[in-house]
Amino acid sequence: MTSPSDPSAPPPSERKPLHVQVVTQPALQGCWAVNISETGIGLIATPSGPEEGPREGEDVEMAFTLPDSRARVQVRGVVRWRHDPLERDEGGVTALGVSFHGFEGADGVKLKRYLLDHQLYVAVVYAEEAELKGLRAALESHVRLRFASSAEDVDTLLGRGDISALLVCGRDEARAVALVERLAMRRAEVDPTGAGPASDLSPRILYCAPAMPTRLVELFNQGKIFRALTPPCEPVALRQAVLQASRELGLRTEQRRAALELERNLLRERAREAPRLAADLGVANEPGFRSPAMRQVLEMVRVAAPHRVAVLLQGETGTGKEVLARVIHRLSDRSGQPLVVQDCGTLTETLLESELFGHVKGAFTGAVADHPGLFVLADGGTIFLDEIENTTPTLQSKLLRVLESGDVRPVGGTQVRRVDVRVIAASNRDLAEEVRAKRFRSDLFYRLNSFIVDLPPLRERPEDVLDLAYYFIAHFNRTLRRSATGLAEDAQQLLRFAPWPGNVRELRNCIERAVLLCNDDEPVCARHLPPSLSSGLEGVRRQVRTGGARSLRERLEQLEKEIIREALESHGGVVRRAAAALEMDPVTLGRRVRRHGLLAKEP
Repeated sequence: MTSPSDPSAPPPSERKPLHVQVVTQPALQGCWAVNISETGIGLIATPSGPEEGPREGEDVEMAFTLPDSRARVQVRGVVRWRHDPLERDEGGVTALGVSFHGFEGADGVKLKRYLLDHQLYVAVVYAEEAELKGLRAALESHVRLRFASSAEDVDTLLGRGDISALLVCGRDEARAVALVERLAMRRAEVDPTGAGPASDLSPRILYCAPAMPTRLVELFNQGKIFRALTPPCEPVALRQAVLQASRELGLRTEQRRAALELERNLLRERAREAPRLAADLGVANEPGFRSPAMRQVLEMVRVAAPHRVAVLLQGETGTGKEVLARVIHRLSDRSGQPLVVQDCGTLTETLLESELFGHVKGAFTGAVADHPGLFVLADGGTIFLDEIENTTPTLQSKLLRVLESGDVRPVGGTQVRRVDVRVIAASNRDLAEEVRAKRFRSDLFYRLNSFIVDLPPLRERPEDVLDLAYYFIAHFNRTLRRSATGLAEDAQQLLRFAPWPGNVRELRNCIERAVLLCNDDEPVCARHLPPSLSSGLEGVRRQVRTGGARSLRERLEQLEKEIIREALESHGGVVRRAAAALEMDPVTLGRRVRRHGLLAKEP
């Protein structure tokens, strides 16, 4: 076989629409081409199962016939990507992208000649002799015309695989209506590519007649007829309509190919992310959550995700609110659209307003160009607003307006844009308490709290701690190229009894540190873990001995207070230094210092 690559050859041609049946080895049932170039081909098929035909990365041999010349091409390629539908429901197809790497004999030359000579083909049906001269004059310099005088001729032309539009002339109204209705119904059932019902890959239909019967008006309104023309047609208008119809088919074909490839990439990425998402949320080993608290969270997520209800996530820092927001988006019908994330606690009011709603050129110093906001970028998808409690009353009122109307106006702008965005908000505080304290607008709170999910802190679900630790050990062994062999008994005790003020994030950091300190093929031991965990275990033992608290929550609260007190004393009462030693966020530590009534110097 010859190679398709030649350093002296001109750049490969762009993809051309091609609707011909393809025979493959390994065999793939119902396989049709949708587009082709010198370097590869796009295929769709209807195999009986996901195991039929070549897999991704495998070689495949193909044979197909080029339209017009009827030249047979045999080529070998490799499957660059393959997408199988999740369910073989109505309209589900398998899509493949194949790169060529060798042709049989001179078949590469045949293909190149076909692509260079390729023009749009239009079938003209039922045209009378008096119409032909005008049609040829208007169209033949831009498209290749094929003529049909019967329904059988139309079927033959469609079988070629390269007809992109049909111009049906309707002076014989009954005959034209019958043909258009049959073509429209055929398109609604199964198109020549085998792509399934409601496919958008069939040639476009243009109807040219003095009047349009009621039945064809219905089909036109349903989108089955691309354009209705009234003779006598101006040559320019006729040419523009035919070219637009023909080129749209190529555009739709490429969009479908790109969408299928993108969907396949998204599914693969989600499959890779699933273990990480599960672990960050506190998922134990298969099949699901070990702790009852997280099982309840998961059930609430499953209920809320498919609906456009606003979700409010509440929980301490490090409990996985952003990860949970990503899970909600992934399980929703917007999963194929953007998910945009913004931390509302990191920017000033002015910058945050510009980031969320955008700005126009000249709106303020430094605004040298128009800037689309995150709500516009998330149109059709989801926006996640983390730490929403840190927004100002002014910004909260503007957020409320977007939530109620969907209207977004950029800073300094006068034009309003309507967006369709699902909002997921998150807070480290109890927003209801913030409303009572008049630090958060009640009207915005009532818009956000349609569905509240409270994420429990890690100390309230100790059943998940060791499973998470083992997951993180495996993760860091892989990413850091280490070989820690598990958890020693003393390390298990420390992890099990630690209060985890930083929650899953803190546990992750502890395990990362421990894996780095471990020797090869050595388990994680207590000496590899931060010293603060050892003092935590000793504090638990003191609490058990003294019996000063009755419930587990009270004991953990007392233990947390003691650990924070010791850290502050060790670092001169400086919150930031104590937070660094405890490997937790300074803002979170400051909040806990105030809650426990501990005096500390401001950092």
